[in-house]
Formats: sequence, C-alpha cells, structure tokens
Amino acid sequence: MTDFRAATMSGLADLLSADDPAQTAPRILTEDAVWHLMAPLDRVEGRDAILAQVILPLRSALTAARRRPELWIGGMNRRAQGGRWVAGFGHVVGMHEGTLWGVAPSQRLSFLRWGEFHRLGDDWRITESRIIMDLPDLMRQAGRDPWPEKLGTEMLFPGPATHDGICPTEGDGEASLSLVERMLSDLHVYDPETNASAGQTGEGGTWADDMLWYGPGGIGSNYLWDGFVRDHRAPFLHAFPDRKGGNHYCRLGDGNYAAVSGWPSMTMTHRGDYLGFPATGKDLTLRVMDFYRCADGRIAENWVLLDYVDLFRQMGHDILG
Repeated sequence: MTDFRAATMSGLADLLSADDPAQTAPRILTEDAVWHLMAPLDRVEGRDAILAQVILPLRSALTAARRRPELWIGGMNRRAQGGRWVAGFGHVVGMHEGTLWGVAPSQRLSFLRWGEFHRLGDDWRITESRIIMDLPDLMRQAGRDPWPEKLGTEMLFPGPATHDGICPTEGDGEASLSLVERMLSDLHVYDPETNASAGQTGEGGTWADDMLWYGPGGIGSNYLWDGFVRDHRAPFLHAFPDRKGGNHYCRLGDGNYAAVSGWPSMTMTHRGDYLGFPATGKDLTLRVMDFYRCADGRIAENWVLLDYVDLFRQMGHDILG
C-alpha cells in the first residue's frame, strides 16, 4: 500500500518542479482546498487561487525552485479537530531572481525555510493547510535583515541528527507526542525571576542535556538549555510576560518525532522591547509551528517556525516594507 506521507510529499514537490503545475494540482489538492499562510498572504481559498497566488509566484521568484524536506511525518491528529495529517519542514531552494511577496531578489542561491501542516481527505488529497515560509530569513540572505537587534545564531535549518526524519519507520509516535505534551504543560508556568519552569531539565526533565533548538529569522538557533534561555526564552518573556500558548489545532506523533501547531497558538501583551522594537502595549497573537525529535525519553531537537511578519504587523511594523 502506498505511504500517504510519501505520496503527499511527492505531490507537493511536483507543484514546484512539474512543467505544468495546473496538470499536477488536481492530484494533490481538492478543488476547494484552503491554505492558511503566513502574512502577507494569510488565507488563500481554492485550488486555482493556490496556484495563482502561491505556487506560480514561488516558481517565478525562485528560478528552478525545488523542495528539500528535512522532516516529514504523518498520522492522526490528537486534537479535537481530528483527521489524518502530514507535517514537516524544509526549504525551497532556488535562484532568487524575482521579488517574492515584497522581498526583493538577491540574484543568488537562496534557501527559503518552510513549515507545513496539511489535512488529508479520504482520497489523501489536501483539503486544508497551515504554512509558514520564513520571509524575514529570506531577507537576511539577500542582505536586507529587518531586525535592529539579533539573538541566536542565524543558520540553515539542519535535518535531524539521526538522518531518519523523512517518513520514519521506527519509534513510538504516541510516546513521542505524549513527551512533548508533558513538556508543554510544564513550560507554561515559569518563575519570572529565573525564567525557569519545572520538569524541563535535569533528572526527570523532558529536554536532553545536549538539546538543540532551531528558531526562525530574528531569533536564530541555540544550544543547551542555557543557550535557549539566553537567546530566546528570556528575551521573549521580557517582551511578552503574560504569554499563553498551547491553543493547537493539530498535534501528531510519528516514530521518534512529534509536531504541534496553533493558528494562533499564543495570545500575549507586548510589554517590553523586542528585537530592537519598543513595547507597544498591544494585545497580540502568534502563529506557531513546532517539530520535535525525541530520543531516550527526552526531547533532543526542536525546530520552530513563527509568523513574525504577522506578529510585527500587529505591532504596527511592516517588516517586508
């Protein structure tokens, strides 16, 4: 029997690489499919509109565009919405020779980072999707970094250290997701003086001692719990001390991997300066995607996509502009 994960991955790749994506699209997308995307696209309804507003602009701006998945998993959604989903992250690789949704071209090789969640119908075609493409990181690659201040290390998202993240065949997906859910439950409560949360590290903790955390453009990536706190957790909690997360539409586990996403996942108030932008006091929401690799009962790696174009748009800043 065909693996629904591999079939979806192949169909999405063909949308970028096939000679005529209009001929390929009916195989992978239902006619009334809806894609919820990062700003400035936000929501695109219908197969024809997805082709016109997403696929064709990508093919035009990134010459010889190709998808390079680094993680691709699938399974049944544990959240109330239910259904069969696939999810993953990777890059669209191409020569950035045209303007893409406000990002001017570099005329050089670019890796456009993406994270995706797709719900499948009974015929395994995509009926709805949530997609974040890291446009601020694409700007950075073109020499037009939008952030006055930086935090962690800006880098290409690597694949899992175990090199087994594409349609995994080993591991217990339910156990992987349960571990992640335990971490998220504990992470919600923190000490405002130390930024510490119970159950995260040390004996009985959910994070591996040598954890790796890969963040989006602006935040960057970091190593070890102390690096995570310094480069992401502490600055984020300083700016958004009342943040509440976990409002997820999808949670799934597959092998040694798990993925969760909310649209939006977080609600918060902007009470402190962040990435060089002053506090606004505004109530904000944040679209979030997290992908995890688990090993020996701990979380070893975490890849994170955030829609910061939308977040800063709510603050009153046009990052792309």
